[in-house]
Amino acid sequence: MSKQAPMKSSDHSLSPTAYIKSVDPKFSKDAKVLLKLFKDVTGVKPKMWGPTIVGFGSYHYKYDSGREGDFLATG
Repeated sequence: MSKQAPMKSSDHSLSPTAYIKSVDPKFSKDAKVLLKLFKDVTGVKPKMWGPTIVGFGSYHYKYDSGREGDFLATG
């Protein structure tokens, strides 16, 4: 039986676009540019990982200790 550690950041259903619209306007302009850039480069649809992390793709990891989990590939 493997141990699985709880992740502080996990997949959330909030829309990345909605999140970007909610941040301070001085940051949202740059965030929109980065959202498009990451989407174009990765070819992956963005999703939220926690309340403030926009991620693209995911991967599964497992340590020799048995600890394992999923995390965003890039964000």
